[in-house]
Parts: sequence; structure tokens; C-alpha cells
Amino acid sequence: MSLRIGDIAPNFKAQTSIGEIDFYEYLGDSWGVLFSHPADYTPVCTTELGRTAALKGEFEKRNVKVLALSVDSAESHKGWIKDINETQNTSVEFPIIADEDRKVADLYDMIHPNASDTLTVRSLFVISPDKKVKLTLTYPASTGRNFNEVLRVIDSLQLTANYSVATPADWKDGEDVVVANSIKTEDIPAKFPKGHKVIKPYLRTTPQPNR
Repeated sequence: MSLRIGDIAPNFKAQTSIGEIDFYEYLGDSWGVLFSHPADYTPVCTTELGRTAALKGEFEKRNVKVLALSVDSAESHKGWIKDINETQNTSVEFPIIADEDRKVADLYDMIHPNASDTLTVRSLFVISPDKKVKLTLTYPASTGRNFNEVLRVIDSLQLTANYSVATPADWKDGEDVVVANSIKTEDIPAKFPKGHKVIKPYLRTTPQPNR
């Protein structure tokens, strides 16, 4: 069964490029991004892992820990990391899970038989500190991920977890947000003192509250 938003992300122990980890212990109180790759030494994934490494500071300031997964061995991962660092001019420090027995891929439904019986599709999960799945994204093997979008969604998830707001289409950190429909219009000034606009009774906006 595939994981849905709001489900508890399954825990697991696995060998990785940095040694054995327990998933929950690795995350601790942080947010997590777990994303899969069809295999080592694949061109699109090489660029993705390089891009993720280059964004280390962006993930850290959002309290996000990253884990990648490939169905090859930890030793294979270490060799691949050398290539990634060389070709992408970066340094991969986050763990790459060795999932030779497909255990984690099966837990997270990363293998789609209509695409391949053996290779993981490009799945990505954002997991909150309470270990719940907050986002799932699945790309075909031929299309690299947009990591600016991953960061944008994490910004939205972290904002909306703490305030009674939602983020509109194409929202970026720092822009106005939508007041949740559970908040009565007359109660908005007390909750959002920066001001608000009533566009329609069901569409009210306010400046981002944590800015």
C-alpha cells in the first residue's frame, strides 16, 4: 500500500554510505527529506545529489535532514559520491541508503512495476518531526527534480504547521498568505495584526505572519 499524506513514515535500519543508521534516530527532532534514485552512476541522479549537497545550508537553516536511497551497495555509493563531488563541484555529506534487498523501497512504495520491476522511481517524501508524511512527489526516471520547489514546499509546510494560514499558488517565502477559513473575519485583526485584505468572504489574505 502506498503512503499517503498524514500517514506515519515507517522506521527502518539500513546500511548507508556513512554506516548503519536508524531512520528515526537519524532524524531526531528535525524535518526529513527521503528521496530515491533508480541506481548508482546514473546521469540525472548525479546532478540531483550534487544539487542537494550544494543546498546543504538551505536545508540546515530549515532544520531538515536529507537521506537519499539507491538499490546499490554502500561501497558502490562511496565510489559514486566521488564522481558526484568531482562533476558537480560539491561535497556529498548526507547518507545514501544501500537498499540492495529493496526493503526500504518496498516500505515506501518506491518501485512501480509499470515503470520497472527492479528500479526505484524518483520518489521524494517530506517528513515532519512527528514522523508524519507531509508531502509525496514522484517523478519519472527521465526528469530531474526541482529542488527550489522542494524548499518552497518545506517553507509552506513549516509556516502552515504553526499558523492558521495556507499558501496560495506560486507562493514564495515572504509573500502574502491566505487566512484559514476556520478563522472568522472579525477575529483576523487579533490573530494577524499586520493587517489583512478581504477579497471574497472565503478569500482573505494577510502578510506572512512569521516575517
